[in-house]
Amino acid sequence: MGKPLFYEIWEKPATSCIIGICSAIWFCIQKKNIGYSHVGLNYESAIQGHHWRIITSAFSHISVLHLVFNMSALWSLGIIEQLGHIGLGVEYYLHYTLVMVVLSGMLVIGMYHLLIQRFKLDYFRRVTAVGYSCVVFGWMTILSVKQPSFKLNLFGFLSLPISFAPFESLIFTSIIVPQASFLGHLSGIIVGYAIAWGLIRGMNNYWAISMLGWIVLVFIFSLKKSGKYDFSFIEIEHVNDPSLPSIRILASGNGRTLQMGMLPGAGADLV
Repeated sequence: MGKPLFYEIWEKPATSCIIGICSAIWFCIQKKNIGYSHVGLNYESAIQGHHWRIITSAFSHISVLHLVFNMSALWSLGIIEQLGHIGLGVEYYLHYTLVMVVLSGMLVIGMYHLLIQRFKLDYFRRVTAVGYSCVVFGWMTILSVKQPSFKLNLFGFLSLPISFAPFESLIFTSIIVPQASFLGHLSGIIVGYAIAWGLIRGMNNYWAISMLGWIVLVFIFSLKKSGKYDFSFIEIEHVNDPSLPSIRILASGNGRTLQMGMLPGAGADLV
């Protein structure tokens, strides 16, 4: 007999929380009838300043099967939280989950930019990526380097050798699920290898909290700038000379108003 579910949840607190967050977001999306185009990541929205979509796209799923597949793989990969003795563990898991969410999203947009600008493939302007599997593929890759003898269990009956799982899964999902984002999954693999090989390292609580703070700021200001949500306590204004950005905090009736000078600056891919 396996361990009771409660015991496994206790052993994988970060994984369990992420699964809970993704499930709650999926429920809200379904209840409010929100389309993937409203939360997904694509090139056109990125160049318009919708940087908040890097976060919303990662935690959103467009169908229950999409959610179940990603969360089943993530649950199996939660073993990383129990490997503190080899330099992994809960803190490592949280720190580099944050890194993978941001960097994999940025890498996807970078790939779209290259394909559009260099190879003139305008199709990628409209491709919208949605889903958490960029991070799933990242952890799959890290585990394949750190623990090559481990097996990845999916749905309780499918077992894959972790050493081959990233590319096996990349090919499998591309064939079986035509909508699966090859570039999204590939970006997760690339970031995963960069972390596993030590090319991206040095994350600790200080840097993780600092990074989280910047993510929150960029999320709020880009959401405000895009006009998707009105934060009444924030006002963003352009200045005449973009080379001289100004920041002023003024007293107002509702508290404080932050004024900043800003510098200038169709389907879904399941990830």
